[in-house]
Amino acid sequence: MQTRLVSMILILMCSYASIAQTMLVKDCGQKAFPGKIPPGNYSGITHVGGDEYAVVSDKSATDGFFLFRIDVDSVSGEIKNVENLGFRGDSLKNADCEGIAYRPSSGTFFISRECDNVISEYDSIGKNTGRKMNVPDVYKKCAGNYGFESLAYDEESHLFWTINESTLNGDGECATSLNHVRNVLRLQSFDDNLQPVSQYAYIMDAPMADKKSSNYAMGVSEIAALGSGRLLVLEREFFVPSLKFGAFVRCKLYEIEPGKSEPIPSGGDIGANTKFVDKRLVYSFVTRLTLLDWSVANYEGMCLGPKLVDGSRVLILVSDSQDNYGGVLKDWFRTIIIR
Repeated sequence: MQTRLVSMILILMCSYASIAQTMLVKDCGQKAFPGKIPPGNYSGITHVGGDEYAVVSDKSATDGFFLFRIDVDSVSGEIKNVENLGFRGDSLKNADCEGIAYRPSSGTFFISRECDNVISEYDSIGKNTGRKMNVPDVYKKCAGNYGFESLAYDEESHLFWTINESTLNGDGECATSLNHVRNVLRLQSFDDNLQPVSQYAYIMDAPMADKKSSNYAMGVSEIAALGSGRLLVLEREFFVPSLKFGAFVRCKLYEIEPGKSEPIPSGGDIGANTKFVDKRLVYSFVTRLTLLDWSVANYEGMCLGPKLVDGSRVLILVSDSQDNYGGVLKDWFRTIIIR
């Protein structure tokens, strides 16, 4: 009887582990630190170690990254302070640096450039090593400014991950504020030798906007690696009407496990029979610009931060203020606690 009971407990434990999911603990809200960091176009962030993070700006003078010290409260998960430790860069002209990932085993950084959809390696002082990922040719079909916005590295599986921000030419229409089209994307992994491994089809939610805009962006702006083959995908919709007030950014965090999905042939057609990666909503939130609320934040960077004393993890997000555009946008930082 005792043996049977132990067996049942073990079966239940294994079953629970197989369906374990990332859960939201709390949203700590967003904070800005004017005077502590230069106004920027921060579009990607990666954890280097301790309280240090590398951050890319898509409008910095040259390729490279800023090094920030981000002080996170070990109990609450709230950001207490952000400090700029300086820029580490190359002489190469900035080619729209959007995503950044740090690989501890080599002590090097990888930056995705949206201008040419190249993902290159940089050393600890921001110099280009000359090594770059072997990106499949299909990504040459990226539509306009909708290329590689994201980049993450999973230390456990030794895989890099990226995805095109919006639908490639040939895969369908890009979502607009009027057409209600769901973006169809290609999620791509690379190994430690910088060679492509697997490609998966990913479909976004339909836009919430239903009217003409003066500026609009709908796409995946970032990916974060959770380990154990799991990823968090940030779907972001940024709507700006002609009068500016009424602008909003809607962010949705989805958990996916690509390894449990069916890959597609690299560059193969995406059609009616294509199987998309299963996704599960973890959290969503909206920031707005109204007469009384100037919290609108275009979140483009996201990475895992430290563990808290209770074992939960801090997810750190950074927004692109376009150099504090119009004196309205701010360089917001946000922490979300997950378990």
